Amino acid sequence: MRLFLRAISARAHSKLLHISPSSVFLTCAMSRRPISTSPTPGPQGDSERPPKRPRIDHLTPDSFRNGIFLAPMVRSGALPTRLMALKHGATLVWGPEMVDKAILHAEREIDPVTGVISYNGKTRAMFTTHPLEKPYLIYQIGSADPELAVQAAKTVMQDVSGVDLNCGCPKPFSTHAGMGAALLTNPDLLCGILEALRRELPKEISVSAKIRLLSTQEETKKLVERIARTGVNAITVHCRTRNMRPRERALVERLKEIVEFVQGLGLDVAIIQNGDCTGREDAKRIRDFTGADSVMIATAAESNPSCFSTTPLRDVELTLSPAYVRLCKYLDNHWASTKFCVTQFKGTRLEVSKTDAHELKSRIAKAKGYEDIEDIVGSWTGQEEFQEISRIVEARPPRISAEAEQEEVAEEEDIPPPCMTPPDRPNPEPPTSGAPKMGLRMPMPAILTGSNMVSPTPTPGGMR
Repeated sequence: MRLFLRAISARAHSKLLHISPSSVFLTCAMSRRPISTSPTPGPQGDSERPPKRPRIDHLTPDSFRNGIFLAPMVRSGALPTRLMALKHGATLVWGPEMVDKAILHAEREIDPVTGVISYNGKTRAMFTTHPLEKPYLIYQIGSADPELAVQAAKTVMQDVSGVDLNCGCPKPFSTHAGMGAALLTNPDLLCGILEALRRELPKEISVSAKIRLLSTQEETKKLVERIARTGVNAITVHCRTRNMRPRERALVERLKEIVEFVQGLGLDVAIIQNGDCTGREDAKRIRDFTGADSVMIATAAESNPSCFSTTPLRDVELTLSPAYVRLCKYLDNHWASTKFCVTQFKGTRLEVSKTDAHELKSRIAKAKGYEDIEDIVGSWTGQEEFQEISRIVEARPPRISAEAEQEEVAEEEDIPPPCMTPPDRPNPEPPTSGAPKMGLRMPMPAILTGSNMVSPTPTPGGMR
């Protein structure tokens, strides 16, 4: 085939088959504070300091700060995409919107081999997840009814860490039933759903909302305040109005005033920016400009899930697509979902031409199943891909509450530095029982010591 005579040449294909996962997949290095050393317990098991607060495994408002998140995306936000995003540095990941009534009739099933948890409809899984992503997974609900929203959240809460209410989707399939962006014009219902979720769900399950800008700044701030007072952990603001489309520039400049307004309320609610962010470096720019606590990425992540890394993958047709397909096959991801996601991938090219990339996507689009593209994905197994992702994700430092972190810092500051003899000096002899303490002796007059008070230089005419 012309594709493999040109795009995936013998040299490129050999590189694909033999390159190690660690050299291909780059993940954002995460700094970790050194662990403080506590005093050794005494014979009775007591300690001079109270025990540290335990590290936490659920989300808090702090979990939504200083982060870069994968946005909820219908079709594109599948389990393999979320795992790839986590591997390459995403702090948290949102699942695609699920309508409340749909998930209520799903049957939960666990694959004994892969551990994948599927919520199955009549014909196929409507939502899949894996325990590996649970500490970072936010489940997004489409709802226009507080009771149904609570029922849907309780259906999946054992497999997620947070629940997000979709208040921003402008698509007819969401708004026709009063869900999504339709809630922006019904703030009483919107806040009623959030209040019900917060009241009925366990405290360890976070509750958040994703909205769009309203036509005026005052209307937006009024809505944000009402949402913030429902007890949510975070509010994501897509910096476009309901009528704006993705091709129109996001109104990022409007968010700065909103962030300052929320900070002035004194509420512990994180504000997340969404709209036109292209990657990790761009997220830093947006946070500096708006003051937002975190940034959420959608379109750029759909094109390249490694955009969360400081060094996103290039030549995704070679470095990302084959690995993604292998992972999808191992996780038993529905072929139609896999095909859609792979055909969205694009990025900077160094070795693959535009023509070759087009032919590769064309072949994948025409394939009827995984078996039709076995020569493309190479010899690795999807299990190896998953194990590599597991190793990276599980190596992340555990979460710790802000209070516990402050306590640890205080403890570290209280620990005196160890007493050490400088390397250029010999260790002193142990003091005898009758030896005076040098720091407590009274100064001796120069007439007796033969030296002045400033330096040990002998005083002229002093005693010999």
